[in-house]
Formats: sequence, C-alpha cells, structure tokens
Amino acid sequence: MTTNALGITEGFSGFAVPDVDAARQFYAETLGLEVNEPGMGMLGLTLPGGTRVMVYPKPDHQPAVFTILNFNTSDIDATVDQLAARGVEFLRYEGFIQDKKGIARGGGDRGPSIAWFTDPAGNILSVLQEV
Repeated sequence: MTTNALGITEGFSGFAVPDVDAARQFYAETLGLEVNEPGMGMLGLTLPGGTRVMVYPKPDHQPAVFTILNFNTSDIDATVDQLAARGVEFLRYEGFIQDKKGIARGGGDRGPSIAWFTDPAGNILSVLQEV
C-alpha cells in the first residue's frame, strides 16, 4: 500500500443526491456500475478501474455547475448510442460545436471527444474518448 507524507493510503470522491433510490437505479441500471450500500442511507459506486465514489442523500441538494464524473471510453459513438437507447439525454453547451449526438469532437488542441449528460439529481457527468 502506498502512502504519502501524511500517511494517506487511499482517496475517494463523493457527491450528493436528493433521491438515493433514483441514483441507485441510474448508476446500476443505466450506467451499469457496481453499486453497494455501505449503510447510513448512502450508496457506494465502484468505477471501472476500481475508484470508489460515495453517493450520499441531501434533501436540499443543488447540482454542481461543473462535471463531477468523467467516464473514459474507447468508442464514444457506441457509448453515446447505448446511453441514448437507455433514455439518457445529452446536454448542449454554447461555445462548443457538438454533432447531432451531442458529442463535441476533439483532436489536436481541442482535447478529447466528449458528451455531457446528467444523473436524475442534475449532477453533470460525461463520457469522453481521447483522440
């Protein structure tokens, strides 16, 4: 186990949702992530690669105005198509050129190809593919 100067051995992220049941369904069924229930009304997500994320209830939750989770994919078109078939609607942002699927195509100095969407709580997520 690797530690830093403070003795920290691991880190994880967390975010709030107003409805844990809706989050469980979305993250498990729509995104196909491993979801567990560690107690106290929270959810634990295990992302591909093993990173853990805690999802906790907050009735007065206000979604962040930035992307809280990014998911790398090897084929953004196929991933966007699969998510769209599962009812996910992709966001459009002024200042980004996005195709009909909602993908902002990357390359060169434009960074990765990326498409944004929200979870049931309005938290912004993305799928992206390095180009």
